[in-house]
Amino acid sequence: MVKKHGKATKRCRRCGSTKGVIGKYGLYYCRKCMREVAKELGFKKYS
Repeated sequence: MVKKHGKATKRCRRCGSTKGVIGKYGLYYCRKCMREVAKELGFKKYS
């Protein structure tokens, strides 16, 4: 059975966590993984 709604539908594509997932623009990385992978994805840190 595949979930169609709720928290478990968005999972981090790197670690599988369902907490703090950034799904905007189809990223689907949790906050921790996003901080580690952001530079490789082309994000820049200003300030």
